[in-house]
Parts: sequence; structure tokens; C-alpha cells
Amino acid sequence: MRNLGWKSTGLSGGGAMYTPAISPHDPDLMLLNCDMGAAYRTTDGGKTWQMLHHERLLSSTELRPVFHPTDPNVVFAASGWRGPLMVSRDRGETWSRFSTEIPNGILELAIDPQNVNLMIAGYRDGGYFSMDAGKSWRRCRGLSGRVSGIHIDQTSPPSKRRCFAGTDRGVFASSNSGENWNEASKGLPCKIVQAFVGGSNAEIEACELYCSVESKIVDGKFIGGIYRSDDFGETWIEAMGEGISRADGLSPRQYTYLLTTNKKPLTIYASTSFGGMVYKSDDGGQSWHQTMFRTKISGRLNVEPDYIIAETGGWDENISGANINPVNPDHVILTTWMTCNITKDGGKTWSSSHTIHESGQGPPGPGHRWVNDGLVVTTAWHYYVDPFQHNRHYIAYTDIGFARSTNGGESWYWMHGKPLRNTTYELAFDPKVPGRIWAAFSDLHDIPNMNVISGRHYWPEAGGGVGISEDFGVNWIDSSKGLPNRPVTSIVLDPKSPKDARVLYASCFEDGVYKSIDGGRSWFKSSDGVGVPENARVCRLILHQDGTLFVLVTSPTKGTLSGTAGAGLYRSTDDGKRWEWINSSRPLHWPKDFDVDPRDSSIIYLGAGDLYGQEGGLYKTTDGGETWSRIVRKGPETFGATINPVRPDWVYLCLTEGAPGPGLWLSKDQGETWEPMRGLPFRNAMRVEFDPDDDSIIYVCTFGGSVWKGPAFEE
Repeated sequence: MRNLGWKSTGLSGGGAMYTPAISPHDPDLMLLNCDMGAAYRTTDGGKTWQMLHHERLLSSTELRPVFHPTDPNVVFAASGWRGPLMVSRDRGETWSRFSTEIPNGILELAIDPQNVNLMIAGYRDGGYFSMDAGKSWRRCRGLSGRVSGIHIDQTSPPSKRRCFAGTDRGVFASSNSGENWNEASKGLPCKIVQAFVGGSNAEIEACELYCSVESKIVDGKFIGGIYRSDDFGETWIEAMGEGISRADGLSPRQYTYLLTTNKKPLTIYASTSFGGMVYKSDDGGQSWHQTMFRTKISGRLNVEPDYIIAETGGWDENISGANINPVNPDHVILTTWMTCNITKDGGKTWSSSHTIHESGQGPPGPGHRWVNDGLVVTTAWHYYVDPFQHNRHYIAYTDIGFARSTNGGESWYWMHGKPLRNTTYELAFDPKVPGRIWAAFSDLHDIPNMNVISGRHYWPEAGGGVGISEDFGVNWIDSSKGLPNRPVTSIVLDPKSPKDARVLYASCFEDGVYKSIDGGRSWFKSSDGVGVPENARVCRLILHQDGTLFVLVTSPTKGTLSGTAGAGLYRSTDDGKRWEWINSSRPLHWPKDFDVDPRDSSIIYLGAGDLYGQEGGLYKTTDGGETWSRIVRKGPETFGATINPVRPDWVYLCLTEGAPGPGLWLSKDQGETWEPMRGLPFRNAMRVEFDPDDDSIIYVCTFGGSVWKGPAFEE
């Protein structure tokens, strides 16, 4: 797959990572996945990462990749949400479908290290086994429930292996290489197994099985947690020895990750998801000690500082993935909602493998610069080149808020603290005053994408506001007087307004459009005609150079379907006093973004996603909204289109979740014909930004893959 000069930029890390794996043959070779669609590979121990092109492999947050125990070139992974099992025969560079005989949606895969013909696959209800290295598969009889782990006992006869699996219906055992299974849960207080691992070693004649079951507080007593069996699952004993936390106040700890190896079956790691507690035991759970401290305030920081620790002192981040080197129990990789950390000394110290501290600054600290290492997992709404000083670049982010660069994007400062919030949606630059910037801030991320529309991440108390900087984004002050405490999703400036009394417009999610005539010092509502009382979910403003103002209202749904109810594109020709709905001739349930031809405000491109039926696609009007036609549909969720300001006949189509192929398309004839931009490795594109000094370069802002700098067109 050709890269064609595409390179990620911005901060790396900063988003959720899952399902990591370490090669037993080469400890520098590792794989992991992001929940936004991409898989990543490192060949230097996590110093740098490569996003695998979406046509090679998509991410799976459920199956951890599995390296073949004897062939160092072979690795297995799932491609996409409940996707097929794939195989790579070149250490994870290229991938192909492994077998059509095994169903999609695999959760766990085990390969016998001493008899590689034996493979066992776990699913949401039971599993399958193969005795011929995956050429054919049969159903595991008696194994039921969602599989959380599989172990093949190395002390049993190779021709008739004992096998074990944990599911949400208990622990199961097989004495004939996975063909028949019986329950083996005696002694467990609960059959909901959240994590299951085993370590067995024929040389020392040891087989240790571990499971974590759902924890509860019953009559003031802790029940559940981690259990161990050393008699092949016949009986289970509690392994919550001294040193491990049982509860956080009245909330019992849930240990969702367990790790061990055949090398040292008595060495085990246990981790919670929420709160990021990580423990290690070297005696099978009789005693434990905490191994990860990621905050300065703890006084025991043993995680290499990243930009979060350097700027804030750190926090106990939620863990989303864990794995161990099968041949080295001291080598563990953990992923969180923001970071990737690796230990090679059994948890004494942890490196931060998701970012690079730029050299020459001394020990990491506040106000330092950070270099992208390729592990890009963030959502970016806009990329900006400062209109006065082109070496200054800015990114409006989900979850990590805002970043700025003073060297053309080579390294980045992470900006945080009030009035900044979880998400920065947009910036507006004063056209006459260098360094003066307004920003739209929000506590609620991912507007107007499915996370919010489905109700998964929506919360009605989310706030927001406007901030202003007079020093190129270094410092910010709140500029929200008169605004409701609602997410601010867009902000635009009227360049014709007086320099000392700038006119600005801001869209407040679920509250409509607000206007300022004093540079943002105060605001008043200017939303007459926008949406309907039950839906003022404004998500994007555009002020055309002819003075026409547009605002988009997205879907009113909050997890339930509720019709179009105010969703659509609105226009004002009187400075926001009154608004008219301009796509009434073609109502859309889920409009997401739009752009207006800089030459003519009656030419508009409007993107929409599927909500009722297949109405997703890119729509166009050439008569100011009187009529609309769908000009292209390349997937279920079209985010929108971006018009090239230098070549306005060039229109970029951006697809977000569910794109069946490339997420970025280019039309050079105003949408008549389209060509995919296949070099972009990530397929969830949202907006395109342009380099003011080189019209052959674009920046693509993505939903979960950060920003990619590349060619304005591909040959």
C-alpha cells in the first residue's frame, strides 16, 4: 500500500488504546489497536509506531493479536468490529483472511506452543477448535458463554491436551484438546468470569489457573475478585492475598485484566479497568504489591512523564488493555484511555510509549514540547496555520482540548486548564491583530458524531464557553458573559466589523446562536428561527464573504429516534436577526457538516449520515437551498465536504464511521466525478485544511486518527 507522502502530525497518544500484544520472538515487535478504527505496529520497542493502512487491517478492541509460538513471522489479529480473523506472514506488515471456516467476531485465540496444530478460538457463546493449524474447525461441545480467556496446559499429553476457558458462565475444562468441555467452577462464589489466564510448565510440573470473578459487597463483606486453581480446575481458592485492594470505599474493585506466562506461572499481574490499579504477585496471589504509580502526588511516580504528567502531575487513568511477553514475565504493556506504557523490569519502571519528549529541554516539565511518535489516536476538528506567523500551528482536539506548535508542527505544546475544557471545536482569528484568537470550548466531545447522537456519550449537564487569547494561544481568559453554560461548537468572526468592537457569532449546543458586538466581552441570543424548541443542537457556523450567515442544526436524537424536528441548515441575511430553514425541500434526519462555495453563497454542500434508512451522503444546492440533490454516497456516514479555497472546483468528501473503503475522496469538477485518495492510511476523515504557503499540501482532520499532512491530490 503506497503512503504517497502522508505523515501524521500533532500530539500522539491522548485517546483510548486497546488489545496490545508483544512478540515472543522479538520483544521490539508489538501491535495494538485504537477504538476509532486503526491498528498500530512498532518494531523498535515502542519508540515509534506505524498506523497500518485501513486496507490492510482495521482495529479490533476485542481480540488481542496472537503471535505464532514457533514461526516469528506469523501473527493473527481480527480486522474491524466483529470482523474476520486475519493472518500476517511478514511480522504484521501485510494481512490476509486466515480462514473462511471460522466465524467473524473472535474474542480469544490460543495456539499450543508445543503442538501448533492445536488452535482454540473463543467467541460470545462458546468456541471452536482446530487440530490442523486452522485448516478446519469444529465447535467446542459443552463450552458456553462469552469467552474471556483460554489456556492449553503444557503439562498434559500433547496428543490429548487439557484445555481451560473462562466465560461469563463459569470456568470450563476439556481433557481432549478442546473437543468436549465440562464446567470446572467449584469454589468460585460467582460464575461471571471477567478475566481468565493460565500458566503451565512441564519442566517444573506446574499448572496454575487464575480467574477474576465479579466482585460484590454483601453484608459488609467483600466477595469475589481473583481465584487460583492448582489442581486443573477441580477446586478454586481465593488469591486476594495481602497487598491488593478489595474495594474503593463502598465500591468493590473489579479486576478485569490478568496476566501470567508459562515461563513463571506463579508470577501474575492483576489490573482494574477504572482507576488504573495495577498489582503484581510472585507467589500465585498469596501476596501482592502495587506496581504502577502515575501521579507525582503519590510520591512514588514510576511512569516516565508524558505531557499529562508534566503539565498536571498526572492522574490514575483507566486501563483499557494489557498483555505480557509470553517468554518474559518482566515485559508487560498496558494501554489506557490516554496512554501506552511498557515495563521491562517487572513493573519497577514504566516507559511512556505514546509520545516523545523533545530533546534539549531538560527533564520533562510544564511548558515543554512533545513530538509525535506515530501512535495517533485523537480526534481533531480543525488544523490552523496562524495567519500572521506561519510557523505557528494550532489543533482543535477532542478530549485533549488544544495544542499549539511554534515550529511548523515539528513539536507541540499541550494546553490545558480553565477556560479550556475537554474539547476545542473551533478557533477564530482577528484579521488585523496578531495573536488575538477566540476559541469554542466544550465539556462534551464528538458533536455531531454517533457517540453523541446515540446517547452513549451525551450528558445534559455538559458545559462550555468561549475563550480569548492575545498571545497566540499561550494564555486564555474566559469570554463567555451572556452565554449559557452549554457546549460551544463553533465560532466565527465578521472581518468587516471594527477592530475594537469585533462582531462574533457562537453556536451553543442545544441553545442556538449567540452574537457579540464587543469582541466577545458580552453575548446575546441571536437565534430567531433556528431549529425548534425541542432541538437547537447547533453544531457549525459559517460566515460567507458576502455577509450571509449559515448555521447547521444536527439530529435531535439522544439515543432514540425522534424525527427531523428542527434538524437542518439555516441561513441569515440580516446579521443573525432572523433565520430561515433552507433545506425544507429535502429534510435530513442527521445532517453533520457543510461548506459554502467562496464564490457564490447559493452553492452549498451538505453532509448527512444514515439514521432513518439510507439517506446518508453529500447533498448539493446551486440555488440557495430551493432544491437539493444527493451527488454522491460512498458510505453510511458522510461527515461533509471541504472546498479548496484556491481551486474552488475541487471538493473533498469526508466520511466518518462505517466507511467501506477510503474516507477521503476528491472531485475536481464540483462533485460531478470522484476519485478516492487511497494513500491516506486512516478512513475516518472529517475536514480538510490548507497550507497557505503551499497549495499542494493539505491537512486532514480525522475522527480518531489525529491530523494527516499530505498531497492535495494523488496521481
